[in-house]
Amino acid sequence: MSHAPVDGRRIGMLTPSSNTVLEPYTSAMYSPFGEEASAHFGRFRVVEISMSEASQSQFTLEPILEAAERLAEAKPDLIAWNGTSASWLGLQKDRALCAAITERTGVPATSTILAYDALFRGMGVKRLGLVTPYIADIERRMIANYAAQGIEVVSSARLDDKGNYSFGTYPPGQVGAMIEGVAEAKPDAIAIVCTNFRGAPVAAGIEDATGIPVIDSVAVTAAHCLKEAGLDPARVTGWGSVFQRLAGLEVTSQS
Repeated sequence: MSHAPVDGRRIGMLTPSSNTVLEPYTSAMYSPFGEEASAHFGRFRVVEISMSEASQSQFTLEPILEAAERLAEAKPDLIAWNGTSASWLGLQKDRALCAAITERTGVPATSTILAYDALFRGMGVKRLGLVTPYIADIERRMIANYAAQGIEVVSSARLDDKGNYSFGTYPPGQVGAMIEGVAEAKPDAIAIVCTNFRGAPVAAGIEDATGIPVIDSVAVTAAHCLKEAGLDPARVTGWGSVFQRLAGLEVTSQS
């Protein structure tokens, strides 16, 4: 019995091993596409976020490339590093990683932080609100990296947690309260920088209440990948305006 193959876009995502948020959220975001788009995940070990040698060694190239090779066996149209380490390690880290993934697998590659970069440039963001679960040292490095990109962090909120698994245990309401506090400074946009943090479910409501774009890391990665794969991210609703904003931009990531 013959059958026609399913001709949908497969998007591969590299995931920190202790992340429990991005997989279910991303799959829910992609649900309007049915068989047209699907997300597939590969993990490598990430259990702590700090500037310690043990934490930084989690982001060395070879373990990530091995995970990318396994993911490439599912024949994705695109591979995304769905994590935010380049926000404190620098954009060049993700540009080099994406180039290495493509060289190793032959698959185009992007990342969460490259997605943010494309969006912020397209929106002309100069004053940013920042919400993270991270410790002060990580936040300081992030603020310095944004300054180097011409973006001033005018307000920030953090939890001083370095656990990674624990980031996913904070409820959306707690993340929402952090966002609302940062919104008082009236930034051009608010970034929830962590792909294991439950900001996406509250983004749309806070945008409606404040008029400020709220850009969640899981959502910006999902939207950017849809666009890079040739699909219309504007079809996704209920997770914040990032899907419509990216749909209307001509820019793509400079990977």
